Amino acid sequence: MNIDSIVNQDYHGKSLAELVNAPLSALCGVSEQQASAFAAAGVRTIGELANMRLVNYAIAIKALAGCEGATGKEQAEEELLDDAVEMTFPASDPVSVQSSITRIEVAPDKVDASRDHQAAQAIEANREEMLRTAEINTRYLQKDEGGNR
Repeated sequence: MNIDSIVNQDYHGKSLAELVNAPLSALCGVSEQQASAFAAAGVRTIGELANMRLVNYAIAIKALAGCEGATGKEQAEEELLDDAVEMTFPASDPVSVQSSITRIEVAPDKVDASRDHQAAQAIEANREEMLRTAEINTRYLQKDEGGNR
């Protein structure tokens, strides 16, 4: 990412260390009025905003929502599509090298992903593990504020 695309002209070319200590108004889209409102709450720099617990909680919730939203079937279909893209004949096979042959055994939209024989159960187990890990990380974030929300 080009950092200059998210900071105002006056802050182009600044190092990340300099930007951490820059005022919130250095960020594109933050007006002086918004920066003043944050300053009234004790947040004056980009670094102070990044350190706010509420901001970190919001980021964690958004990340967890992404894991929670996809059904097992949707995740299995996405995994099948990823596998289909990656499946190719070995590079040492002269026929595949000359003709750029790839293979897809079953099109993802033709598969009942909930009964798929190509790793649907593993995908579901991985999803559940990710949710458990995310829950542990969320509890860790909450610990500093006395436990529960």
